[in-house]
Order: sequence, then C-alpha cells, then structure tokens
Amino acid sequence: MEKSVIINGRPINSENPPYIVAEISGNHGGHLSRGLELINQAKYAGADAVKIQSYTPDSITIDHDSPDFILKDGLWQGQTLYNLYASAHTPREWHKPLFDHARRIGITIFSSPFDKDAVNLLEALDTPAYKIASPEIIDFDLIEACAKTGKPLIISTGMASIEEIDEAVNVAKSAGARNVLLLHCISAYPTPIEQANLNTISDLSLRFNASIGLSDHTNGSLAATLAVAQGAVLIEKHITLSKSNGAVDNAFSIEPKELKQLIIDTKTAYLAMGKPNYSPTKNENLMLIARRSLYTISDIRAGETFTSDNIRSIRPNLGLHPRFYKTILGKSASINIKRGTPLNLSMIDDIEE
Repeated sequence: MEKSVIINGRPINSENPPYIVAEISGNHGGHLSRGLELINQAKYAGADAVKIQSYTPDSITIDHDSPDFILKDGLWQGQTLYNLYASAHTPREWHKPLFDHARRIGITIFSSPFDKDAVNLLEALDTPAYKIASPEIIDFDLIEACAKTGKPLIISTGMASIEEIDEAVNVAKSAGARNVLLLHCISAYPTPIEQANLNTISDLSLRFNASIGLSDHTNGSLAATLAVAQGAVLIEKHITLSKSNGAVDNAFSIEPKELKQLIIDTKTAYLAMGKPNYSPTKNENLMLIARRSLYTISDIRAGETFTSDNIRSIRPNLGLHPRFYKTILGKSASINIKRGTPLNLSMIDDIEE
C-alpha cells in the first residue's frame, strides 16, 4: 500500500485531491515584492504550497567564462552558469520575509536547498519539507542532510536512471527519511508534450511502493491533468505573474489564472478516476428502472399457459428478472392478469422461488 507524505498536516496520497505546488524559482525577477506577490497569487488560485529555491551562484558553480561554463543550447543558451544563477537565485535575506508572508496568508512554503548551508537556513525557518531538485539527485551529502532533519522529502527524478533513483532513495532512507515522495520529471525547458512519458508515474509507483508526483515543465495543464489519471498525487508547476515580464523561467511557467484552471482540471481528473466499482453508483440507481423485466403483453386468464405471445422482457424494471423467461414459458397463470402487468412469482403455478 502507498505510503503518505504529510506536509503541514496535509496527507499527500491517492485518498486526497492532488497537492499543488506553485514553484516560484527565479520568476521573482530579482524583486522581493514580486516574490511576495507570487505567493499571494498562488494562494488566491488555490495552490496548497509555494516553493522557492535556496542557493547562491557560488554554492552551485564558479564565476568562469571558459566553454565548460557556458550553456551551449536551450532556453539560456550563451549565458555562463554563474550569471544565470546570479540572476535567478533567491537571496538568503529574502527567505524569512517570504516564509513569514506565506504563513501570514495561510499557504505552505518550503524550498529546494542546493547545499548544507541552505539546509541550515531552512531549518532555522522551520521549513515543513524539502525537495531535492533533479540535478541534485546524485548529491548524496545534500540528500543525507535533508533526510536527517526528519522532514518530508520530495525527490525529483529528471535525467535519472532507475539505478540512480534507487540509490538516492536508499541514501535518503538510510539517513532517516521515513517516507519519500518521488516526482516524475523531464528536465527540458519547456518539455515537448510528446516527451512527457507520463506512463512513468505508474511504473515508479510499482517499483518503489511510494507516492509519485509530477514536476511539470510542459506548456499548459494537459500533462498535469493526465498525470493525475496516472496516479500522480502532487503536481509542481512554475508560476509567473506575466509571461511578458522577462522572468527567467517564463517559457515553461503559467500565469495565476492558468494555475487556477490547472487546479480545477487536476481536481476534476482526480474525482473522475474514483475507485474500481462494479455496482450501481448513486445516480445509476435512478436509471435501474430502465432495465428490462418480464411483463404481460396481452390479457391472460387463470390457467392459461405463458407463451412468447403473451409475456416479454420489456422496460421498465418492475417485474421478474429476465432470467426467469424460459422457466415461465409453458407454465400456467395462477390468476387473471391484465396486459401491461409486471410478473411476479405468485402469478405462476408450479414454479420454485
């Protein structure tokens, strides 16, 4: 049975609607006020949580302009790693204002740390959970540091082989992580929908007996909605105030109104999936009357034989089950029966109930 991850008292599992995390990342654009407004918009849209990223450019790379440190293609082609992270990082001094604001308006906030100093910072802020970003799935020291806190741990699996995922999960559990939630992820920005490989979600669930979510970098909400049908219990999606404001992750982010629609769509998908069921639902009970049952289609006198000319299986479903049809043929009526009467066993001589 799937194990639940609980963040701020909210179980994240198949018994509850998908947990929606609005990822701010670098879409604050270097402005604390924009970061605070993104938290507001996530709350108003109905997200369960917002997430930030905790790093400095120096904690991820070095300031170097050799070819090794220049992105050669993709969304950020031509930028040095250092300059990209310098423009996208969330300053350490912003963390407390962001956490305080989220708590004040009543939305959960947590982060992806990228080094042990960031873990210490987040512990001081009493973060309710940690997320390991996809590139850090091979950083065992970081995974151990997060796991040792005893907080819920979410691990994103972009680019990872099944062996690497298994290794990361084992490291986390050995370091004290009780329950680990895995996120299926394609680390392409944006991700073409035909590369989303959403069937991986159900496969991961079977392989790891764990709750599985989706870190979604496709455009729109279709992949997220389909992921819920595959069993995803958490959806992480990057948000931006406006796709035209030049924010670093805009190409694969959604605006607040789109986030609201994503939440509606994924919850609807969750409700539609339901559970395996082989009995009439509440609304189907109203339609049982439309089934067939055995009726007289002409007047029948007491002692007269039942034949295919005087009884038939027709709607509505107020008479005997059609399974009795062949048993009744050739038997006699015990009473006079008018045309259009639903048959019952008391009307039939010599029949066993």
